[in-house]
Amino acid sequence: MEPVLAVSFDLGQTLVSLDPDMLAGRLREIGIAADARLLDASLPAAFALADASVRAGGPGHPWKLFMSTLLEAASVSADDRGRAVDWLWDQQPTRNLWRRPIPGMMALCRELRAAGVAVGLLTNSEGRAAELVEELGWRDLFVAIADSGRLGMEKPDPAIFAWLAERLGVTSGRIVHIGDSVGADVRGALGAGLRAIWFGDPAAGSPRDPLGLPEGVPITRSAAELRAALRAMGLPISA
Repeated sequence: MEPVLAVSFDLGQTLVSLDPDMLAGRLREIGIAADARLLDASLPAAFALADASVRAGGPGHPWKLFMSTLLEAASVSADDRGRAVDWLWDQQPTRNLWRRPIPGMMALCRELRAAGVAVGLLTNSEGRAAELVEELGWRDLFVAIADSGRLGMEKPDPAIFAWLAERLGVTSGRIVHIGDSVGADVRGALGAGLRAIWFGDPAAGSPRDPLGLPEGVPITRSAAELRAALRAMGLPISA
């Protein structure tokens, strides 16, 4: 198998997770009190319940279902949850709540870029991923950003992976894509001819055991584990 020459990252739950302090602050703007520490502690359970509903084909938008579940776990009343979820959804494109860096991931991106590896960002987002990474001071780390909200195509569509590969200047088979969604990230990448690594930090709410993961795809749960998996693929980064 040819060595990997480029790396593509998902954004939410891969490089950043929900910022509970920002969420609590936003809720205060509309007169709702919520403890940021309780929101933080409730993230894994909220993701698990929302994911289970999605897998079962339950009704409702996944983002809104997750947020409602999170606010319920943080003891926000039903009436307040209803208005908060709709308001936060409307605000999300310009005030993205997913901005807390997952430990070690940005240092890994910097090391890859310093080693001359082409790094891309590939996200199903609201169309403002570039603005978010610019705000966070990370824009120089990415050769290209594929944002579904701007391109009109989203993972797992092979077209969005092909779009990014062209801009990274690397054939699809020599790119590894890293993300937390088995369907969108892992199966999407494999279906487009890329390699894939599943990443999920349990502290950020990702499951310990991803369901339906294709055989042979590495499972990584921290930046250290991901670093080891990338080294095993021949990328020039330290242990």
